[in-house]
Amino acid sequence: MKMLLLNGHGIDMRVSGAKLHIKDGRTSSTEDPEEYVFSPKRMDIDHIIVYGRNGNLTLDAVRWLIKHNVQVTFLDWNGKLLTAMLPPESTNVKTKFAQYHAFEEGESRIKIARKFIEAKFDKSIVVMDYLKQRYPAIDYDFSEDIEKLKSANTVKEIMGTEGGVAWKYWNEFNKAIPDEYDFCSRIDQYRRATGAGDKVNVMLNYGYSLLEAECLRAINTVGLDAHVGFLHEMNPSKNSLAYDFQEPFRFLVDMAVISLIESKKMDNTDFIRTESYSLRLKPSGAKKVTEEFNNWMNKKVPYKKQSVMWSYALLLKTRELAQYLVEKRKTIDFSNPAYAVERYDSDDIRQKILSISYSDWKKMGFSKGTLHYMKKNAEADKPFTLNSHVKERLEMWEGC
Repeated sequence: MKMLLLNGHGIDMRVSGAKLHIKDGRTSSTEDPEEYVFSPKRMDIDHIIVYGRNGNLTLDAVRWLIKHNVQVTFLDWNGKLLTAMLPPESTNVKTKFAQYHAFEEGESRIKIARKFIEAKFDKSIVVMDYLKQRYPAIDYDFSEDIEKLKSANTVKEIMGTEGGVAWKYWNEFNKAIPDEYDFCSRIDQYRRATGAGDKVNVMLNYGYSLLEAECLRAINTVGLDAHVGFLHEMNPSKNSLAYDFQEPFRFLVDMAVISLIESKKMDNTDFIRTESYSLRLKPSGAKKVTEEFNNWMNKKVPYKKQSVMWSYALLLKTRELAQYLVEKRKTIDFSNPAYAVERYDSDDIRQKILSISYSDWKKMGFSKGTLHYMKKNAEADKPFTLNSHVKERLEMWEGC
């Protein structure tokens, strides 16, 4: 999967000489915007994200993009998905009829809804395990909620168990976020989304919009109706099934945000505060989040004796639901493929962590707090993980 982000003022997409010409928007008065030219049948972009405020998209360009199966997603300044121009959808009407029938048949809907949340719980545990190895203060237990989910008999009860886990998840997630990000939780005491009042929520909101767009693409490809979900209720302005499919894959956005924070890629200049005191991503920030999300969607995972990217895994799970609905599959499961955290806790790495001084660590561009937690993990002889950039610098360090 390869994304192209367009933002700023004066975006332009048009066709000339059978080639697609794209000009990015202007984001500053000193830098000239990027320009791209794509030849017919040689388009290596799957998805164009338009985050800009104004520009032109000609009818010829629309036809060119449709013919080359390129999705174009439009986001507003808040990072919310406005609409998506999707490639041609599957015309298998039987799939949609089966989807509507399963939605109306209460037992089938509840079964599918439960499967979505089971998968979300599995991935939430993976994220918590990953963070706990790096931040020992994190402490969680979802066992009671998992048992409640097994006995839930209505969609409302299923959503209730999901809310309980979300409350715990975000409170613990907060312990991995540096104080300067001013992140308390994603849910307030009334369990309502707090919106984009801080940097972490801004990045999460934007990342979830990108994920929603990818879910829409997969749903459209297999011929399902994006407005008829099993977990989320139907709403004229909501892509309920896309929200359903987000649940097993939200962890990719969460991990992308953690990666951006730990690598210190985000700067204050990547955000802007509005007159209403909401926070928004500037074009530079949107570019960084888009690139990191794209990196995570392109990571490989083992599935059915193959190695597939998470973007393709999303399509496979959507296709499996369609097959299940038309009774070509007997079971449905969204938990697999499972995400396995790669560990870097070799004896050599442990020794380097224990030997490196805080001053040397700071010279390498990392915080004292991060090294403190790494030393505690190494001393306890417990398994832990490292981001690739941390691992690379440790391996290059010759101090021990």
